[in-house]
Amino acid sequence: MEQVFSFELGKTVGANANFGLITLQSDETIEHDLRRLLPSSEIGIYTSRVPSGSEVSTETLAQMATTLSAAAELFPPAVCFDVVGYGCTSGTSVIGPENIARLIAKGCRVNHVTEPVSALIAACRVLGLRKIAFLSPYIAEVSLTLRTVLAQNGLEIVVFGSFNEGNEAKVARIAGHSIEAASLSLVKGSQADAIFLSCTNLQTLNVIDDIEAQCGLPVLSSNQVLAWHMSVLAEQTYFSERIGTLMA
Repeated sequence: MEQVFSFELGKTVGANANFGLITLQSDETIEHDLRRLLPSSEIGIYTSRVPSGSEVSTETLAQMATTLSAAAELFPPAVCFDVVGYGCTSGTSVIGPENIARLIAKGCRVNHVTEPVSALIAACRVLGLRKIAFLSPYIAEVSLTLRTVLAQNGLEIVVFGSFNEGNEAKVARIAGHSIEAASLSLVKGSQADAIFLSCTNLQTLNVIDDIEAQCGLPVLSSNQVLAWHMSVLAEQTYFSERIGTLMA
């Protein structure tokens, strides 16, 4: 005989805040990083993905705009999000922050939308940074639009370097010591007042502190600034792990 039990409703997983992340099909890094960086106490973190090519180009980045709303629609419909973050730095520069916010808001209930470009600009303003040493994993074509957008927002790219890699699977596996060596070489002798490690698929979190200690400059990465900005917009100030200069 079947037994039917009564129940009470309690708090949701995201009793304090709900975060959404729309990331790329090819991204292997950002989800792990955001779970390390975002607040953890009664916080809901929900992820959806958009199709993306294994090779990165301006064409494949632009194509993601056609699926952003559909990806947002796959979030739990009962959840009203404090913030949804779009996890692609170069894609943001191609599609545009305003378009991204509009497309995501079409698919889910959300108070704020951000991405690594707006997050970086906001972080640099908070820290008073203007001259940036920019390290990208990608070929020059992909980073050119992003560098232009940053310059239009008052950030001077005083030196640029890349790993000249277009394959996302390889980007996700670039070793930390390679990122560290490239960063220190790039900034040496420059007038930069900070280093930006671009790309949400690049494994940067474990080397940021070491780079800062060796060069004496703030080091910002795509996932780091995105997590920080999402938390600021959601009015959540605690991070489960220190986020470099932004939390100093």
